[in-house]
Amino acid sequence: MNLNDLEVIAERSHKVVYRDGDTVLKVFDSDYSKAGVLNEALNQARVEETGLCIPRILEVLKIDDKWAIRTEYIEGETLRQKLDAHPEQQEEILKLFVQIQMDIHTKRAPLLTKLKDKMNRKISDSGFDATTRYELHTRLEGMKKHQKVCHGDLTLSDVIIRSDGTPFIIDWAHATQGNAAADVARSYLFMCLNESQELADAYLHMFCKMSDTALQYVQSWMPIVAASQSVKGHPEEQEMLSRWVNVVDYS
Repeated sequence: MNLNDLEVIAERSHKVVYRDGDTVLKVFDSDYSKAGVLNEALNQARVEETGLCIPRILEVLKIDDKWAIRTEYIEGETLRQKLDAHPEQQEEILKLFVQIQMDIHTKRAPLLTKLKDKMNRKISDSGFDATTRYELHTRLEGMKKHQKVCHGDLTLSDVIIRSDGTPFIIDWAHATQGNAAADVARSYLFMCLNESQELADAYLHMFCKMSDTALQYVQSWMPIVAASQSVKGHPEEQEMLSRWVNVVDYS
């Protein structure tokens, strides 16, 4: 197979996504962790079993010494594309996005990694000082334990609306089971970093209103999620993430 003959539909850190007929090939860099690739495929397979509308995993393979995951191709338009084309429909689009995220949170997948375990590991691996890490671990331990499916990185670009109106959710690499408020905090943080503060705030208030969730409850997860995100090591994000982490109330 010659990847140069395929259409590139997305380029991301350490991976390129191609369309191959009615399938999608996500091809990882040659030095990308094999365990990471297999874990992503396993996450998606486990989420498939919940009944959510997501592209089916078709195979895991190697192409030119690079690991790849093949899934179904979903024809449609992402919510990000819809918002770009119709900014006046922001409220309607955010409402649909929140409804989809809330539906995800109604599902259970007992074999997914526990969100608290993942967050604890990332806090330990972060570059923050021992006092900050201790406060974050303590805060995390005090959070309610839930078993809800969490996407872990849900953005407007991760929801594709098919021509018949069916929403499909893609990119399940960071899926866990745990507290939905942490999942919301992650989406909010992404919008702050990559979209706009205005859009992020509109999303957060929409979620809290529709789910009857206290704003302060989601905000209490912000320092934990920010510390977790900092492990990815994007220099342009570190200043804002550090500000979020330093929201922690020290006694």
